[in-house]
Amino acid sequence: MSTQSTWATRALDKVERVGNKLPDPAVIFLICLVIVWVLSAILSQFTFSAIDPRTQEAVVVNNLLTGEVMADFLSRMVTIFTGFAPLGVVLVAMLGVGVAEHSGFISAGLKRMLDKTPGALLTPMVVLVAIISHTATDAGYVLVIPLAGVIFYAMGRHPLAGIAAAFAGVSGGFCANFIPSAIDPLLQSFTQSAAQIIDPDIQVNPLNNWFFNSASTLLIVGIAWYLTDKVIEPRLKDTEVDGDPNEIPKIEELTDKQSKALRWASLSMLVGIIVLIAILIPETSPLRDAEGKLTSFAAPVMQSIVPLIFLLFLLPGVVYGFMSGTYQTTKDMIDSMTKAMQGMSYYIVMAFFCALFIDAFGKSNLGALLAIEGAQVLKTLQLPSMVTIVGIIFLTAFVNLFIGSSSAKWALLGPIFVPMLMQLNISPDLTQAAYRLGDSSSNIITPLLPYFPLVVVYCQRYVKGTGIGTLLSLMLPYSIVILFAWTAFLLLYWSLGFPLGVQASYVYP
Repeated sequence: MSTQSTWATRALDKVERVGNKLPDPAVIFLICLVIVWVLSAILSQFTFSAIDPRTQEAVVVNNLLTGEVMADFLSRMVTIFTGFAPLGVVLVAMLGVGVAEHSGFISAGLKRMLDKTPGALLTPMVVLVAIISHTATDAGYVLVIPLAGVIFYAMGRHPLAGIAAAFAGVSGGFCANFIPSAIDPLLQSFTQSAAQIIDPDIQVNPLNNWFFNSASTLLIVGIAWYLTDKVIEPRLKDTEVDGDPNEIPKIEELTDKQSKALRWASLSMLVGIIVLIAILIPETSPLRDAEGKLTSFAAPVMQSIVPLIFLLFLLPGVVYGFMSGTYQTTKDMIDSMTKAMQGMSYYIVMAFFCALFIDAFGKSNLGALLAIEGAQVLKTLQLPSMVTIVGIIFLTAFVNLFIGSSSAKWALLGPIFVPMLMQLNISPDLTQAAYRLGDSSSNIITPLLPYFPLVVVYCQRYVKGTGIGTLLSLMLPYSIVILFAWTAFLLLYWSLGFPLGVQASYVYP
């Protein structure tokens, strides 16, 4: 092993040891909640000059420790928890996926897939599927990542390497995809509103980053493929898989009865997809938005992705269960859902404290102050265009460690970045591309990402001692390489003049 590789291994081992000494994720969110309370009380005594572009008024830090605010917090605690968006996404999707998993449908399907996929192409295939899963919003977190662990384990490879590869594709490559998704029109709406501060007549196309995002897919697949096979998996060779055998999904040879059940179950899923497409095709489809679009954020189909996942996995799971003999009565199906929810019990506890922290952080305005002050510093530097774009990327990656929601950050940063860079002759399209790049690259190394603890739970299925530090040490190489390589790729792409997307430009006006 080279000196450089040895140094890198030692550094990652150090990250793992230090990270695993951190408290449980639920406790970390509780500690962060207390810190936000205290900071809000202290900083609320000061006056800040930073102007919130959403209100055109100075940012005011709200004191969360007053009697009135604490009373309001206590009265809203239940709704804060039940209204926590990732909680519903995970639980509803897992009800359907749980039936498909415990009936044996997923294991049978994976067995067939393994028979057809060359072992050498397993990693890039997993990463590619993970990237494509962005089209279905958060489906990758609840479906692709755990399945990647199952597939790697079945192939005799380390399951944590599969989980890391899928996590890198789903979250680290969040803005890379050759299929448009709901996030495109959502971010575009904020970009256009921000651009109209300078130019009231400007229009921004929802697919203004589509070409760059598509080209980035190959880059992310290549990076994750190399790191998984050459860095991550070799480092995991001494990490024993000691999880509960009953909790680790197994893939065994299919009997004739199971093969027949798989065919009918797959056919039922295909029929379900065909019916969905048939409903979507008419311009008057109830699943389109008021303007007849399918990919806009307001389109009911984009808001129904998780229920559709539930139905499209529930149907074949039930068919497979009864035809294979796994299910004898409908109670067996309900038992599968119950088992799936039992596996999510830790995540539910963690989500409670996470929801309280995120709500307090937003109410305090500390996140707004942090983001706006950072952007103002960048503005005063008046650097060359390419250096400024790099600054936007790195500042976004840093802010992303504290504010997880892509749309929430862009609603905050867009009205600062877009008009500021338009005055430097940089187009809103390029500014948005830089933002999306920075937003993606640090997703996989922040425990404040709502799904980060869920990925820890997936890893604990196989390695009981997995903690925050373990996952951080696995994902840090991906994050660093993706950030620097993707930034260089954007600068090269820009230099060569390739189009960013539909009706997009690099310069303004």
